[in-house]
Parts: sequence; C-alpha cells; structure tokens
Amino acid sequence: MLLPVVAGVDGSAESLAAAQWAAREAIRRARPHARRPARGRGPGRDGERAAGHRHLARRVLRRAEEHVSRTNPGVTVEAEQVEGLASGALVRASEGAELLVLGSRGLSGFTGFLVGSVALAVVARAARPVVLVRAGEEAADEHFAAPDGTPSVRTGHRDVVLGLDLGDPCDEVISFGFEAARVRGARLSVVHAWDPPSPFGPGPGEIGLADPPRQAAEWLGFMTAVLQVWRDKFPDVEVVEKVAAGSARSVLVRAASGAGLLVVGRRAGARPTVPRSGPVTHAAVQHVGCPVAVVPHE
Repeated sequence: MLLPVVAGVDGSAESLAAAQWAAREAIRRARPHARRPARGRGPGRDGERAAGHRHLARRVLRRAEEHVSRTNPGVTVEAEQVEGLASGALVRASEGAELLVLGSRGLSGFTGFLVGSVALAVVARAARPVVLVRAGEEAADEHFAAPDGTPSVRTGHRDVVLGLDLGDPCDEVISFGFEAARVRGARLSVVHAWDPPSPFGPGPGEIGLADPPRQAAEWLGFMTAVLQVWRDKFPDVEVVEKVAAGSARSVLVRAASGAGLLVVGRRAGARPTVPRSGPVTHAAVQHVGCPVAVVPHE
C-alpha cells in the first residue's frame, strides 16, 4: 500500500510552505493524497477553551486545504485534526506516512532555519523521514533559474545533496537520496567530509596516509565502491561524488548552497531522556537554506 505524504500545519506561513512542498512531493512520488494533521497546541481541555482551539484548528485546516488545492489540483487532501502536545501528535502522525513535512519557525539572521522546539523534537523522535521547509519556499526555488535569471518551474531541478558518512553508510539514507533525485530528474551530489590526519599520526577510523591528496583519493574510491550498487538500482540518476577535508557540519552547509534538497541521516537506535538529532543534523537544519530531509536509521 502506498503511504501518504503528511504535513503538519498550524496556520503559520512556514507551515503553509511546508504543505505546498508536501503536495508537490506527493505528486512527484505518485502518492494518492497528502494527509494534513493540524498541529495540537497543548493537552486536550474541556469547555469553551477547548472548543475555541478546535474551531481554530478547523479554520487552519480549511485554509491549508484551499491553499494547496488551488495550486496543486492533482493532489487529494485529507485533513485530520489531532489533539495533544504538538510534538507527540506529529510523531504519531508520521508513523503511517511516507514522510512528514514541517515548517521551520522562520529564517534566521544568517542563512537558513531558525528551527522551533516542536520541529526539533519531532526530528529527534520520528521513526520516518522528516523534511523541514523554510518560510517562503516556493516551487520555483526547487528549480534552476531561467536563462534570463528569473525564477521558473519549467527548468530542471536543482541538485539533491546527500550527506554520506562513509564510516557508517546507511541504506535508508542512501536510498532516500537516490529516490529523491530520481523522482525529480535531478542530479545527486553525494558528499563526505573527512578529517585531515593529526600530526601525531592517524586516529581511529582514519585512512593511514599522510598525504592529503592521496587520502582524499582513498575516500573517493571507497565512496565509489559503496555507491556502485545504488547506481545499478537507479541507472537514470546522475551521480556526482565529492569528498572534502573539514568538519561535516561546515562541509555540508557549503555543499547545500544552491541545492534543491539536502538529505542527512539520524541514528534512531537509542531513545535518550532528551531526544537529540546529532550535531551534524542539528547544524544542517539550523543553517541550510534549502529544505532538509532527516532520515532515521539504525
């Protein structure tokens, strides 16, 4: 059975942008509909206050439905109002979804997301991929500009960038990146960051070559070997392989400049008391300007 694309909406501009992105993704992935639960704003209450919250949630859903249906007539929208704490409600909604799409809280004063506590909590706990979309994201932002420099939806899709940890290359993350590139007809840019060797000798997991160019060549050869099976599964996807010396956080932020989507992984094994997304994923969702897909893996 095909799973739906789910978007969480709360009436904010960024959640409406996320709903639009979810509708476009549903069309790309040939999903039957985009289900849209309204975010809860707190525990359910009796009386007039609870009735007011439910009324507001219905208005939010109607506005989101109208917004999406007007611009994406090929998508059937199934609205659902959920109650309870927002993060828990969204995590539960994601369990039966192909992916969950959320808006960020807004743009920071630098480059990308200023992610709210709800989005971060969902990213850290969801068992399915979560995509974060910034306020103001439009369909044309996923495409290259027209020859005259104006925004266009008739040009090709911008690259999908896949952040790959070659020390732990996870099938779930790689598969999501290849599939995202395939449904867009986009190029897949696979990026791995490696730390230059210490002057005191190679550390754990480092390739034992003192010469940085040779070390980069070794990492690139390893990447090619890891990706070969995926190239065979997705023969129509153009793949560009890149390795760069430096911290994974800074390398990924630079690599995602001008991209249409960044794909990163999050280890989902242990459930700590305070869920965390990991430093690399956290930096990506805070500082990258394009939508970011966070894919959980074991």
